[in-house]
Amino acid sequence: MSIKENLQKVKEETSPNITLVAVSKTKPVSDIIEAYDAGQIDFGENKAQELQKKQPELPDDIRWHMIGHMQRNKVKYIAPFVHMIHAVDSYKLAKEIQKQAAKNDRVIDCLLQFHIAEESTKFGFSKDEFFEVMKESNLLELKNIRFRGVMGMATFTEDQDQIRREFKHLKQIFDQIKDQIGPGFDQISMGMSQDYKIAIEEGATIIRVGSSIFGARNY
Repeated sequence: MSIKENLQKVKEETSPNITLVAVSKTKPVSDIIEAYDAGQIDFGENKAQELQKKQPELPDDIRWHMIGHMQRNKVKYIAPFVHMIHAVDSYKLAKEIQKQAAKNDRVIDCLLQFHIAEESTKFGFSKDEFFEVMKESNLLELKNIRFRGVMGMATFTEDQDQIRREFKHLKQIFDQIKDQIGPGFDQISMGMSQDYKIAIEEGATIIRVGSSIFGARNY
């Protein structure tokens, strides 16, 4: 099936109020154009320099999502144009985003990443860590960041019950902190090609889908 047909199939399995981020990491500009021509405008990359290189070659109205683990020294590459940073997992990173956003006279939408998987390789706050950061820092007073919601990645497993438990856990965290953060905190980014249907059932508002649209990854 073509990229256009794949996109259509994924969209049929979601609803219009869910943001579909087409994960274009490692994919050539030509693939992104094919998806864009089929009506897709949200694209996700996980490496800042790859994103910085692609951005000028593609239409200006694409909304770029930085979905990978974000190193602080790479924020400057994407701060001028990134639509949303999905993986804020420390106060130090938030401070760097604040600094680079201010330099570019922008307010950058961000998601707080929580560690919900049983795999230790995943990044993110634990719930306790996050409350500690809230208590000890001015996280919510960073003027050039707008915290829009939470993000998490489930364990890479065939066990659908486990995946569902982990997504439920992220939704519970979201419900616990949304009132403290205030209006506009309304996004839950969870679910990828192998588990986005479960994520939607558990409350996802943003899904990040790569191989189901573009085919297997190019390394």
